[in-house]
Amino acid sequence: MLQSLRVNNFALIEELEVTFEDGLNILTGETGAGKSILLGSIQTALGAKTSKDVIRNGAESAYVEIVFENCGEAVEEELRKQDLSTDDGSVTISRKLTTAGKSVSRINGETVTAATVKEVASLLLEIHGQQEHHALLNKERHLDLLDRYGGEQVAKQKETVALLWQQYRKLKGELLQAREDATNKNRDCSYLEFASREIAEVAYKPGEIDTLEREFERLSHAKALAGGVAGALSVTADGAGETADSLMNSAIRSLSKVSMYDAEAEELLSRAEEIGALLSDFNRTAGHYLESLSDSEEEYRIVSERLDLLNRLKSKYGKTMEEVLAYGRECEEKLERYADYDAYLERLETEYTAVEYKLNEVCTRLSEMRETVAEDLSKQIKSALSELNFLEVRFEIRLERTDYSVNGFDTAEFFIATNPGEEIKPLIKVASGGELSRIMLALKSVFADRDEIPTLIFDEIDTGISGRTAQMVSEKMAMLSVNRQLLCITHLPQIAAMADTHFLIEKTTDGVKTVTKIERLAEERSVEELARMLGGATITEAVLENAREMKVLAASKK
Repeated sequence: MLQSLRVNNFALIEELEVTFEDGLNILTGETGAGKSILLGSIQTALGAKTSKDVIRNGAESAYVEIVFENCGEAVEEELRKQDLSTDDGSVTISRKLTTAGKSVSRINGETVTAATVKEVASLLLEIHGQQEHHALLNKERHLDLLDRYGGEQVAKQKETVALLWQQYRKLKGELLQAREDATNKNRDCSYLEFASREIAEVAYKPGEIDTLEREFERLSHAKALAGGVAGALSVTADGAGETADSLMNSAIRSLSKVSMYDAEAEELLSRAEEIGALLSDFNRTAGHYLESLSDSEEEYRIVSERLDLLNRLKSKYGKTMEEVLAYGRECEEKLERYADYDAYLERLETEYTAVEYKLNEVCTRLSEMRETVAEDLSKQIKSALSELNFLEVRFEIRLERTDYSVNGFDTAEFFIATNPGEEIKPLIKVASGGELSRIMLALKSVFADRDEIPTLIFDEIDTGISGRTAQMVSEKMAMLSVNRQLLCITHLPQIAAMADTHFLIEKTTDGVKTVTKIERLAEERSVEELARMLGGATITEAVLENAREMKVLAASKK
């Protein structure tokens, strides 16, 4: 259950700490006192999108912390799944917002994402406000509610449907493509044969295009290379007059005449001979390189044509030669299918028909289960609505068949007639705001035994109701609070009188700043607050006595 809430510098709340109890916790206060701010702080802690504008004026940050106790095995399992620590069944969720726009959420002291907070919080608390009431008008929600009521049996059947539907959708896509391919078979075969042959005939070798591009770069500058090498050789070997080669030979001959007289002179001769050998080797290599450049025009033509061929293939079949080769293999595989296409298409048709038959079987079984569940759920909701002052209400859940989907082939819609003699119509065309509040409460009471969420928050569920209806709503909420914790923001004294714990939310000002505070009311203060709700600005003794009677009556109904 929700054990406590602590808020700092959130909107009009400067500092607030409140402890909640089991059963029905009622929150009341004047319009504008800050009840919505209190609820907003809880939603912020639970990961709702929140602007930094909620930070109280003059503060650098806002902080909200909520603590849950006795959370149960399902919550501890989710915490383990998220690699979060557990603390004897308690969970502390906090969030800090700064004026710099930063937001940090933590669970049991460990920083987490908003998505993780929402996953954990979904097992701990559920908030029902006007937005949730209007969600009832969404037809898509009705099937979810029906299946939820169906429990584990329906859930398992839906898993079977989902698995078969995935197979069915995949095969359907393949079959549609295969039928389209069959229509264009002859034309496709001609193209596939041409493309696969063109790619195969090029006989491309891995890395070849890189080698060709380097060779193309060299051959593109063959004349410049030949001129440079020839110029070098004219200086070292083949030039007119003295060359480096002839001069080096003269130096060797001169040193050889005196080398026998001194070891250092012999060393100089040895080095001169090494230089001469290196120079001769350079001249031979440069000569051969120059000769190779003499045939460069033909070589350039061959390399250029090969590169053009490969680039044409890339422009037609892929950005790289690897993609071109892969496309060629795809063409060959498709040609193999076309070679025995009638048999391939027949196999696909047979497999598709078999899966569709199985899918229809499991969807039909799921639909039959839903029909049974819908009949029972309709009776339960009708009974719950009668207890909420819908006198001669009629309620039905109608199923219609549509296309196959992951949820089967059913759509569901709630139909209702709230007055005698009225035609039963879709809920979206009938229900008013007050009726939607009661319908939501009826659903929660019906689902009470199936839902494991320990804490429910109702935000102004009394919208559009009064009198006897309000009394019946209060009794239904008291019944719901027997096995779970309820927090209810209300303007109606009939509902407030049912409180196991009553809180008053007030807004005060000293002329400089305005602050929202919350106070837990003792019995007499609770009576005074009920009197305010009954009598407005003027609270007489008669109004106070009426408030006391309401408390006594409420106690007798629990």
